Amino acid sequence: MKLQLALDLVNIPEGISVVREVEAFIDVVEIGTPVVINEGLRAVKEMKEAFPNLTVLADLKIMDAGGYEVMKASEAGAGIVTVLGATDDSTIKGAVEEAKKHGSEILVDMINVKDIEQRAKEVDALGVDYICVHTGYDLQAAGENSFEQLRTIKRVVKNAKTAVAGGIKLETLPEVIQAQPDLVIVGGGITGKDDKKAVAAEMQRLIKQAVTV
Repeated sequence: MKLQLALDLVNIPEGISVVREVEAFIDVVEIGTPVVINEGLRAVKEMKEAFPNLTVLADLKIMDAGGYEVMKASEAGAGIVTVLGATDDSTIKGAVEEAKKHGSEILVDMINVKDIEQRAKEVDALGVDYICVHTGYDLQAAGENSFEQLRTIKRVVKNAKTAVAGGIKLETLPEVIQAQPDLVIVGGGITGKDDKKAVAAEMQRLIKQAVTV
């Protein structure tokens, strides 16, 4: 089980500064969609150069031109690239094929997919590396979370690893860990805290403790 830090509301220097605080306690650093929109793939490149030992995820939320966009993100240093589960199978297949050429991985984000169980089965058959349940920012504000969806995909996914994102905090992490995802994605639950290092360290401790039990 790995811990991913999602950076969404920062510029490149701010992002590097945050990661420097918590580097020892995370496995993956996500260049969030807002950062990609503001800074471009340069953000991926600079983050990978600053932290070569961390995996960098480019949260492109690809909906079309899967192969091309994965190629550009991989060339910038992304080890994982996101594609939307709501897109066509052909886009996902193109992304998977391109990722294999570069040694990178594909994470399919199931945000706003209506039939999570059925679509997870379909996506799992396409050779993706991760399937991620994700309660978006707007739905988090309405009090929703991804924990039940995570249990659903854990039941049906046979090949891909599973991931969960959306509103995860230190207080809710034990519930997430019980469902045994392979990747836990935390944004504001770390970046919004005064002592980011302490929170990330405690999250890593809980995750490692669960893995060794």
